[in-house]
Amino acid sequence: MNPELDGYFKRAKQWRAELALLREVLADCELTEERKWGKPCYAHDGKNIAIIQPMKGHLCLMFFQGSAMKDPAGLLAFPGPNSRVGKRFEFTSLEHLEGLQAVVKDYVVEAIALAKSGKKLASKPELELVEELRERLDADPDLKAAFEALTPGRQRAYHLHVSGAKQAATRHKRIDKHAPRILAGKGLRD
Repeated sequence: MNPELDGYFKRAKQWRAELALLREVLADCELTEERKWGKPCYAHDGKNIAIIQPMKGHLCLMFFQGSAMKDPAGLLAFPGPNSRVGKRFEFTSLEHLEGLQAVVKDYVVEAIALAKSGKKLASKPELELVEELRERLDADPDLKAAFEALTPGRQRAYHLHVSGAKQAATRHKRIDKHAPRILAGKGLRD
């Protein structure tokens, strides 16, 4: 394990025992430990396999290609409703993690094999824009060109933000508000 991350595990105020045990389990799996996105991340031959994510209500071990993994027991969960690729274990106590150590190792072995295989994940479905956004883009060629020049993630973020409004009037206001940002080539959170 990476000694540079020792401080991360020692400073943990919540989930300290669970973090230590999870780190120990992962140490037996031929993974390299690095800090990425401010969290302990585990890789094999330079390919990200999993990352530890301490949350308020649970401790997570998220597999980067979790959606392609077999999960016969149904133990992996998507982090959120708009997630498509990563899936994670959610541990709620030390006892919970202790009971799943062997299963975690099995899943890590599978994730490593998946990364080695080079198997590509299923392609993302075409983004179906909410009606108001689609109509506005069709009506404004400059806005449409700017929107299409954005990265797929930025396009999706705008779509989710606009479609999240319950009323059509609010969706129109959100489009109006963010049109200058889109024309400037910026994402919703840039």
